[in-house]
Amino acid sequence: MEHRKMKKTALQEIQGVLQQKSINQLSAKHIQDLRKLEPTSQELVNGILDGNIASLSRAISLVESTNPKHLSRANEVINACLPFANKSLRIGITGIPGVGKSTFIEAFGKHLTSLGKKVAVLAVDPSSTISQGSILGDKTRMEELVKDKNAFIRPSASGETLGGVARKTRESITLCEACGFDLILIETVGVGQSETAVHSMVDYFLLMKIAGAGDELQGIKRGIMEMADAIVINKADGDNMVKSKLAKTEFNRALHLFPPKKSGWTPKATTCSSITHDGISEVWKEITKYEKQTKGSDYFFEKRREQNQYWLLETINERLKSHFYTNPEIKKALEKNKKAVQNDEISPFAAAQIILGKYFK
Repeated sequence: MEHRKMKKTALQEIQGVLQQKSINQLSAKHIQDLRKLEPTSQELVNGILDGNIASLSRAISLVESTNPKHLSRANEVINACLPFANKSLRIGITGIPGVGKSTFIEAFGKHLTSLGKKVAVLAVDPSSTISQGSILGDKTRMEELVKDKNAFIRPSASGETLGGVARKTRESITLCEACGFDLILIETVGVGQSETAVHSMVDYFLLMKIAGAGDELQGIKRGIMEMADAIVINKADGDNMVKSKLAKTEFNRALHLFPPKKSGWTPKATTCSSITHDGISEVWKEITKYEKQTKGSDYFFEKRREQNQYWLLETINERLKSHFYTNPEIKKALEKNKKAVQNDEISPFAAAQIILGKYFK
């Protein structure tokens, strides 16, 4: 039977355009590496020591995992990386939301990579107390830095940990150092007690402020000012330039009122613009001066030894707390006594004593 020629219609399917092979071999190999399932602890360590970003990312995910099965593997990776760590400069960056931390870090990070430095950014995003979700948008805010081959940006959800610092940020620092990064920048959420937690894991603590937001006098608080090794007034450009210079003067006056630091370092306030990049190089010069001075007096290394002790105790506290609340008997006792406390049948202190008694029995 002779086939009839079909008339072309709008409903007729036509051959699509063939997709071009736009992925180069290096990218294809990188994607293939990412898809590789469950690498061994030794494979992760080897990858990290070779500077492989995929291995570094996988290892950080492993140490951030709340799955108890991942704990031993994470410890194996961290312990194997420890001899190759502690060679970086750790810088904490904090400030109220909206002060421009992410924009500053991008400008600062680009300046550092232009000097031949390898920069890792551990950015902690606040988790919602309602949904427990986190936007993790730092990579989208740092459009230029994320494309820099000498930079690594790792956003992490803060979860329910102290002050919004990710539970395993300290271990992530070790992994980044073993991977060959010269500078570790840790951005905090800038709320609660995140400043205290970050201060206990960095060498240099940078407090960011903005002028013209009613923050000058409110920002002069003893606790946070005593922790700061420098104050940077950001967004010092355009119409805000005059206000920024006035704020700089006010903060410098306030800094001179505090007693001398144990490090022997005298903090000072500076201005910068993350848009025009004015003042960015000056911030780095101050940090290098601090590093040279504190290493010369051995304070730099003494502080790190104290921090290691602090995190030993913090880890023990965390594990004890986790073990307590995941205990099946304690869960039952908690639910029972919560209702009794709510109904005023027993005092919170007496209920706590009963529950702790069950745990220590």
